[in-house]
Formats: sequence, structure tokens, C-alpha cells
Amino acid sequence: MTKQADFLVIGSGLAGLIYALKVSEYGKVIVVTKSNISETNTNKAQGGVASVAHTPDSFEKHVQDTLVAGDGLCDEHVVRTVIADGPEMIQELIDMGAEFDKNKDGSYNLGKEGGHSENRIYHHKDKTGAEIQRVLTEKVLQNKNIEVYDNYFAVDLITQHHLGFTIIRDSNKIECYGAYVINPNTNKVERFLSKITFIATGGLGNIYDITTNPIVATGDGIAMAYRAKALISDMEFVQFHPTALFNKNERPSFLITEALRGFGAVLRNKKGEAFMSKYDSRKDLAPRDIVARAIDAEMKISGDEHVYLDCTHLNADELKSHFPNIYEKCLTIDIDITKNYIPVAPAAHYLVGGIKVDSQGRTSIKNLFAAGEVTSTGLHGANRLASNSLLEALVYADRASETSVQLINSIPIRENIPEWKDEGTKHPEEMILITQEFKELQQIMTYYVGIVRSDLRLNRALARLETLYLETKALYDSSTVSKEICELRNSINIAYLIIKMAKARKESRGLHYTLDYPEKGKIL
Repeated sequence: MTKQADFLVIGSGLAGLIYALKVSEYGKVIVVTKSNISETNTNKAQGGVASVAHTPDSFEKHVQDTLVAGDGLCDEHVVRTVIADGPEMIQELIDMGAEFDKNKDGSYNLGKEGGHSENRIYHHKDKTGAEIQRVLTEKVLQNKNIEVYDNYFAVDLITQHHLGFTIIRDSNKIECYGAYVINPNTNKVERFLSKITFIATGGLGNIYDITTNPIVATGDGIAMAYRAKALISDMEFVQFHPTALFNKNERPSFLITEALRGFGAVLRNKKGEAFMSKYDSRKDLAPRDIVARAIDAEMKISGDEHVYLDCTHLNADELKSHFPNIYEKCLTIDIDITKNYIPVAPAAHYLVGGIKVDSQGRTSIKNLFAAGEVTSTGLHGANRLASNSLLEALVYADRASETSVQLINSIPIRENIPEWKDEGTKHPEEMILITQEFKELQQIMTYYVGIVRSDLRLNRALARLETLYLETKALYDSSTVSKEICELRNSINIAYLIIKMAKARKESRGLHYTLDYPEKGKIL
């Protein structure tokens, strides 16, 4: 079976849906999403969108905050242009129907998070992402030019390599013609052909044992682009959110937004001591990499599996009003945040690196665009400043759409694309072969490629990963294709990229902290 569209969008978070809506005025759009349209990292985002609104804030302050958090690796031109575009993009969301919290006088109630020098976070209580996802989903489902394929899984991008060409090493000479996609109703792989393909598949949190990401976050878009020979960069920079709710019975971990610390909550160790002043002058509002390492250090000192977040000194009514989702969630495990400390621990949260794109969201492969967490734009440098991610997704999806519509009439649908050749002959006899290898991968990444690294840990991770790779390749080659085996293959590809790039960086920088090279950017 073959489906055709002018634009193929893989992923249904903020970047994917904004792009789909904008290009839908110029042609037919297909959106492919591996779960339902709302099961995205965007939907889980609590904090909000960072953008300058009024004095005493300024673009320059936001720029400097971003550069400081990025630890010297940000592309300053990218930082300045993205931040300058912020107010216009926020207004577009508002015009679409997104509702951000306001003060009694009608002005926007702007929050403050770690690393920000001013209040500039637009938010909807403590579930901003869900509000944005709601608005965009409604718009997409009402749009007659957009077809949404829920539960369809993209296996691989279609390039010249599928046409019998000799493998092309120069990514600038490679062209994308769409993707091979699994139809969940038939379990067969179909051809989704397009003039332009847009990847917005989000992050990779589920390659770690503890994560705030939904279970669909297995790095699929990056893995597909990598196999297609696209440029990938900065994969060593994996951000761990400092404060995920510690609850062994739940996966993914429930995020305790940084905005709670911006509201006045304080981190405490087992002894009840407020410890962040030992690690940074900004205390609880230091950038996330610093806070996560500080918590990690306190946990190692005490031998505990978590620290605490103290909100008990804050106004109870205001606390419940601003953070109703967190309040209700904690009550389900018998914690009243107005009276009790919240147990928290770091969890894999956000990937700074990914598919390398230019200022218009173009990858190194012709007719392949990308935006959102799946990309490496240069905005975040070595560490993402809180709430800059939704801003980045908005700006780059917008830019990618502008460039895409300028090109669309000059690009033909590629004909004579071969059908998918499924060389495997059988379904895996035991699903445990896949689930157990995934668990092994998560353990390897958590214990050897986590918040604090070393050459010894990375070398052990790479050695163990090689065994998993060979076992998974044999399983993939002998089995009929399925979402589960593809997710495992993708996750191993992604883990390899993280480890290799971490080994290559001989310094501590931002989110990459190594015991062997602590002299640069040393925090702890």
C-alpha cells in the first residue's frame, strides 16, 4: 500500500502540529504518530514557555541567561534570533486559543524558573503543555487538509539507498522521499511518500531507567535520520530534571516542575538541611545541570534514593491554586504538599542534541526538515535553560514551514519506490527477548551514562552495548518487523551515539560531567 502527501509529518507534539497547521494551506498533510495524537512530551510539559513580555525584562537578559546556562557552547546568533521571535510566537498560540494564567488586573502571570533572571514563563497552572496540546490537536483534527494516522510507526526514512544506489556518504547528496511506516491494523509496512518530510518525534528518555518522558520517547526520529546518514550532533548532552517525584511504583516518573522552586520551594536533604547554597550562589534556582548534580551528590553522601522539596512554608491556598496538578498527584500517595516534604530525585528529561538543522529547520538531507527536541539547533549549547524548549519548537516549526512552502512546487513525488522488503520470517517467539534487552539497555545508560560519568563507565557501557547490538540485530534480521523490535533497535542506535560523543568530549561541560576531566566547567 502507498499513501501520498505534499508534506509528511512524523510526530504530533508542538513542533509537528504547528508545522502541519502552517503548511496545510499549501497542500495535503499527513501526520503519523506512534501512539495517539496527544501522547507527546509537549503534553507532559508542566512549566511553560519562556518569552520576554515587559520591563524590567529584556531580550538581552533572556539572551544572557541562555548563554550562561549553555556553558559556552550556544550559537549566539541562534539564541538572539529565537528569543527575538518569542513574543510573536506566543501571540500566535494565544490567537489559536491557548489560555495562559493571568493576574487580577488582566496581565499575564509570568513565572520564574532556574537560570532565569526575570519572570518570563507563560504558563497554564502546572500543565502548560497539556493546554497547548489541546489547542493544537483541536485545530489539526478540524483541518480538512490534514490526515492523522494514530498508532502508525515510522520504521525508516526513504532515500536513494532504497532505490539500489551505492551507499552515499555525503549527506548533502542524499534526498528524502518519505518513510516506510507500519500500519497497526495489518502489521504491514506501507510507503508514505511525500515531497517534504518533517521529523518532530521528540526525545529519548525511555532509554534510561528513570525518566519523566512518556513511554513513546525512544529516540526514533534521530535513529532514522542517523541510519539515513544525516548529521547528528551534541548527543552527549542529556538533561536530567532535578525534581521528579520519587515513587518506585510509577513509570514514567511524575515531574515536579521547576516553577515550584521559582515559587519559593526549597530543596532539603535527609537531615532537613537546605543544601543548594553549598553548590551555587543561585541556590535552588541554579540551572538544572547544577541542581541535578547537587542532588546526586547529596544522595551519594547520605546513601538515600531521594532528597526532599519543601513547600510547607508557602501560602497553602496560593500553592494549591498555582499547582493543582502536583497537589492532587501527591495526595494520591498520601503527601499533602502544604504540610509534608515531597520526595524527589533526578530523572532523564530532555535531549539537547539531535539531528543537526540550520536556521530554517533543514537537515543535511535534501527535503528533510526537523524541529523540536529531536534536533540540535545551537540554542541550548551544553544545557537547556528551563522553558526554552517549547519556544525553540515554536520558532523552528514556523521557520521550517516558511521554507517548505517556498520549495513545495519544485519538488515531485518520487515514483518507483520499492515496497518494504521484510527479510525476517517469523515474529519473535518470546516478547521477553525484547523487553529484557530493553531493561538491560536502561540499566546500562542509567548507571554508566547518567548525571556523572567517567571513562571507565563509558567504556563499560560501550562494551555491554555491543553485545546488545549484535543480539538485537540478529533478532531484527530473523523477525518480521514490529514496533517493539524497531524501538529496541532505535534505542540502541541512540545509546551508541550518546556514548561515542560523550567519550569524544574530553572535558566537563554543561550536562556532560566526567570525573576524568573535571577541570573545565567544574561544579562539584
